[in-house]
Amino acid sequence: MTRLSLLALAALSICPASARDVLIQGKGKLALWSDGKIAWEMPWGGIHDIHQDKDGLIYVQKDMHEVCAIDPKEKKVVWSYDSTKSNGNEGKRLEVHAFQPLGEGKMMIAESGIGRIIEVDKDGKLLKEVPLKRDHPEPHRDTRLARKLDNGHYLVCQEGDGTVREYDAQGKVVWEYAVPMFGKEPKDGHGPEAFGNCTFSSLRLKNGNTLLTTGNGHSVLEVTPEKEIVWKIEQKDLPGITLAWVTTLQILPNGNYIIGNCHAGPGQPNLIELEPKTKKVVWQLDGFEAFGNDVSNTLVVKP
Repeated sequence: MTRLSLLALAALSICPASARDVLIQGKGKLALWSDGKIAWEMPWGGIHDIHQDKDGLIYVQKDMHEVCAIDPKEKKVVWSYDSTKSNGNEGKRLEVHAFQPLGEGKMMIAESGIGRIIEVDKDGKLLKEVPLKRDHPEPHRDTRLARKLDNGHYLVCQEGDGTVREYDAQGKVVWEYAVPMFGKEPKDGHGPEAFGNCTFSSLRLKNGNTLLTTGNGHSVLEVTPEKEIVWKIEQKDLPGITLAWVTTLQILPNGNYIIGNCHAGPGQPNLIELEPKTKKVVWQLDGFEAFGNDVSNTLVVKP
């Protein structure tokens, strides 16, 4: 069998893009990609985080400082919290790259530049404040994604430090992992040609390990509490795919991983679904034409 025939068979084994419903942002719009096309859209600028609650409200950032809840039926903002105008931040330079709805109207927000995680109620009242360790403070790079864990701790990707840190409820660092450079020198840029350790996303797995993306390190790593790498995907490991700025992670109910592949250029998927055990790609979304080259975060809403 020729190499071309093998590639054709591999392509046939991948689910079509219509197999997943995805909330996605790019080219100035927030959209729902369904059945291989845009089913819903509204004008919206760049985002780094996205959530949807059980009532269908979509949560995204506006201008990287305001967290908004959008009613997709009405295509309008029904709630917002502006960090630049709230709880002592007036006049201060800050950015918001991560947040998380906590239920009962509560919201967790990571405030880069201020160097803290806060929790607020639906009226914007400050309920909790947790300081962040920052070796290289910078409003644009203090944090990328952050998540509150089931044990009440916070797992925070700190891009500027190239480190994933776990903070307890009082803000003490109880675990941290410096993303390795694997003996390579840093290279500027955002695409496949770049290289660094700008971690974007991390999740705590049921086995206690941490799954994380390395951003411009072009990889996904699973590390143990003892910081041993026990699983990884590197830039050229997936047939026909080149990883660029590896951003978000999502674990589907079937156990598969969704991996965000930002700044990868035309002909490369924005999203990849793979079986972690076999590292087989079972679905991918190439939305370059519709959404461009800067799709940093997505949410599969219909696995």
